[in-house]
Amino acid sequence: MNPGKGFRFKQFTVTDDQCQMKVGTDGVLLGAWAGVSNATRILDVGTGSGLIALMLAQRTPPGTLIDAIEPAAADAGQARSNAFHSPWHNRLKVHESAIQDFHPSYTYDLIVSNPPFFSSSLLPPSGARAQARHTVGLTHTALIECVQRLLDINGRFALVLPFTEGDLLRKTAHGFGLGVIRSLAFYTRPGKKQERWLFELDRSGAVEQKETLTLYSGQGPQWSPGYRGLTQQFYL
Repeated sequence: MNPGKGFRFKQFTVTDDQCQMKVGTDGVLLGAWAGVSNATRILDVGTGSGLIALMLAQRTPPGTLIDAIEPAAADAGQARSNAFHSPWHNRLKVHESAIQDFHPSYTYDLIVSNPPFFSSSLLPPSGARAQARHTVGLTHTALIECVQRLLDINGRFALVLPFTEGDLLRKTAHGFGLGVIRSLAFYTRPGKKQERWLFELDRSGAVEQKETLTLYSGQGPQWSPGYRGLTQQFYL
């Protein structure tokens, strides 16, 4: 990889030309929003290009170790290269693995995921893209079961999903004893329907803290003050 090419952020570059799922707003949102306080071990599930793992590495102190897992060989290879060329290569490790087959000897304080979604919609023509963006190889129930296994007793699970899929996952997680303690309702523009849910879940039963964010201020291309504030440490 030529580290001079790709998406340049303030402290790192992400190249995604070999990845099925490209750098996008969902990943940036989750990487900037997920709570990282007291997290010494972090797991990024379905890392793709490694974007979220790199963002979390930037946001955490030198002692925080980050594992990123990715079942697609091309994506895992590119994520590994992006991590190698970053300032945090010594504490960020990429594993080519499905979460169902991932069995580390420790648990995690924070697990993050931009998981498969659109489970009820038509599959796209590319098999690899279908695997990356639909619940073909990883249902949300299977994801929650794996999170239960890998999450520390006091750990947190943060993820981003479309509105409908997010409501469904909230109910699924509740059945496994995981409740939403933080939520972010994300809209592209004022007056539009909600596009995404960002959730942070744990086992504490704490009251949900609700937040709202809009990408654009109005009909033009200007980002909202809230989105600029959330992402200002990353975008050039």
